[in-house]
Amino acid sequence: MSIAPRRTSATLDDLAKLRDAGHVVELIDGEIVYKALPSPAHGGAQVKTGALLDGFNRRGGTPRGPGGWWLMTEVEVLYARTHEVFRHDLVGFRRDLYPQRPSDMPVSARPDWVAEVLSPSTARNDTGPKQQTLHAHQVPYYWIIDAEHRTLTVMRRADERYPRILDAGVSDKVRAEPFDAIELDVGELFDVEDARGP
Repeated sequence: MSIAPRRTSATLDDLAKLRDAGHVVELIDGEIVYKALPSPAHGGAQVKTGALLDGFNRRGGTPRGPGGWWLMTEVEVLYARTHEVFRHDLVGFRRDLYPQRPSDMPVSARPDWVAEVLSPSTARNDTGPKQQTLHAHQVPYYWIIDAEHRTLTVMRRADERYPRILDAGVSDKVRAEPFDAIELDVGELFDVEDARGP
């Protein structure tokens, strides 16, 4: 009778070596996961989301927007309790909780908002293990942006899970928490003209 070798979990040092060698990787549930190059639809939705939320990416009370957040893209975040590192498509930290921009590498501060743009190669992790880790670390808001189906799903953390509080498509204009101070035209996330007309 043979015994299968025990799988050895990858470590933060393993991740750092690969990153230092130029690889774009994450540490998810003990495994090194290589991030695929984004498709044009994925990259476009990521850029558009950041642009549409730019009014929040500054101190509060300015003429250019409501402010109050540090917003970033493609930043590694360490989730210390589970020893995982995710490179989120978009991530946000409230300035009232973090007066200085988190700057360590990977960032050890807990985000207040995370958004992932789904890709065929990453969707399983984004809607499974990553979501579970964010919940365990009490990340208040998690957005899923589906570039293929052109939808936005907003989830707000509850005790047991992330219930969906908003599902929207390209013809919708919404106030999406935690950025509900502005109206968001979901079609703009995907470069789609407002399907409802003028």
